[in-house]
Amino acid sequence: MQYSIKEVFSPKLLSTLRTYTRAQFAQDALAGIIVGIVAIPLAIAFGISSGVGPTEGLVTAIIAGLLISVFGGSKVQIGGPTGAFIVIIYGIIQQYGLSGLMIATVMAGILLILMGISHLGSVIKFVPYPVIVGFTAGIAVTIFSTQMNDFFGLGLTDVPANFIDKWIYYAQHFQVNWWTVVIGFFSLTVCIFMPKLTKRIPGSLAAIILATAGVWALKEFAPESWGIAGLQTISDLYELPHGIPTPHVPSLELAEGETFFTLIQKLFPSAFTIAMLGAIESLLSAMVADGVIGDKHNSNTELIAQGVANVVVPFFGGIPATGAIARTMTNINNGGRTPIAGVIHAAVLLLVLLFLGQLVGMIPMACLAAVLIMVAYSMSGWKTIVGSFKHRNRDFWVLMITFFLTVIFDLTVAIEVGILLALVLFLMRTNEETHIRTFHNEIDPNEDTEVQYNLEHLTIPEGVEVYEIDGPYFFGIANKFDDIMTHVSSEKYPIRIIRMRKVPFVDSTAMHNLSMLIQRSHKEGITIILSGVNDHVHKQLLIGGIEQQMDPHNICANIHFALRRAEDIIRMRG
Repeated sequence: MQYSIKEVFSPKLLSTLRTYTRAQFAQDALAGIIVGIVAIPLAIAFGISSGVGPTEGLVTAIIAGLLISVFGGSKVQIGGPTGAFIVIIYGIIQQYGLSGLMIATVMAGILLILMGISHLGSVIKFVPYPVIVGFTAGIAVTIFSTQMNDFFGLGLTDVPANFIDKWIYYAQHFQVNWWTVVIGFFSLTVCIFMPKLTKRIPGSLAAIILATAGVWALKEFAPESWGIAGLQTISDLYELPHGIPTPHVPSLELAEGETFFTLIQKLFPSAFTIAMLGAIESLLSAMVADGVIGDKHNSNTELIAQGVANVVVPFFGGIPATGAIARTMTNINNGGRTPIAGVIHAAVLLLVLLFLGQLVGMIPMACLAAVLIMVAYSMSGWKTIVGSFKHRNRDFWVLMITFFLTVIFDLTVAIEVGILLALVLFLMRTNEETHIRTFHNEIDPNEDTEVQYNLEHLTIPEGVEVYEIDGPYFFGIANKFDDIMTHVSSEKYPIRIIRMRKVPFVDSTAMHNLSMLIQRSHKEGITIILSGVNDHVHKQLLIGGIEQQMDPHNICANIHFALRRAEDIIRMRG
């Protein structure tokens, strides 16, 4: 199948500008400003929690947000850092440092571009929902656990990355700073209740403004005896943002005996996880957006845009980015309908980075922890998990296994095993849905139709057995069918008709088994007749050399011709 360039890469910005109006610009500008304001605390929080800093979070939101809006395949997608990446980024930094993160992110970007060029955009959307819910819930729990240090003001350093070890470490050193706890719970309360008061002001933004003002007042006017000094802000821990960093390539620190190529090999699983996570999250966000605005995104273009963003951002010190569903929905709800809104969102963040760095530094760490706890709650999908628990079917166990692997081990293992489990379950279901029926004396053509036509029963000649395969003829059912045919007496049924009218495709294992069956049947004096082979399967049989092994007259258009062919063979053998 051939594809045009537009199917692979056709940015929505180009098509929307052709009919762009001032009225639409006014709507996009308002939406872009609001989304930019909403993105400020999230970008800062995601940057800090990932193990980098506030500048890196904002830079990622600016550059990635701009590139995804300019080159993307969705009209309303807003790109930037998201909570899903926190776990994987933190793990890479701990093991390989910032240079390792840069290489992994660039590799992930290249993989995303290759996915888009290879037309895999539509395929990615078929990742099973239980796998997505499982690792998203696992990420939520992991994000929640990483915020305990800042939320309670524990002041711990060298906190273990492993989930179980982390909580053991917390329990052993649980000595809270009560001012920090007060600020944390106050911020959490604002995040929870602000949406109930007004939808116009995001809870996270209100919490940051109020908490920052409160902490500033306490530090300025409260006496030292109150113990305010323990309240940590961003400026206490990180260098404040002053502008877009100049592009640079960090120096690589290779271990003894390690080469750049071996480092790439080690980082490839992490890069693959980033790419898969970015592809899944961005395309799911775009699909949800399509349903709201009544549009259709170009998934391949969207993947290429995500890839370009992730190739460029690391050179400015940024972290992996993808489409963010919460910011995308905020954009839609405030009137954004073209990529211009995403461009304006990036401009708002740039202004914050250039002129409001000192204010950013005053944000208390406990408030950011509260914002991320709300992010974790929002992405946990606990209602879906509770609903799945009531049924406890195969999908539920795939979800739970993916969840526990994400929490106990890491996201790379969870995605790989989760997709593998889902694939196995899919094959099991397909195998169960594919049936093999055997007919000896007659075939009732009415028994598998919804409307009874009272068609004449088809009589099967003596010495002829008919096997009907109902469903895909792939390796699982091919081996099952081979076992059935092996145990049939060649003396009783010297002619066997394989009815394939309901076979949509065959795979290489089925082709091999069918070829071996024909060869074995020929030696035993058994004639194989194929019935109802569709054009696609017929072409596959021709390519696989099956047709060359048979008499062309033994490949029949339907069961009527197949039965007549069997009668002719019986007469000739007469």
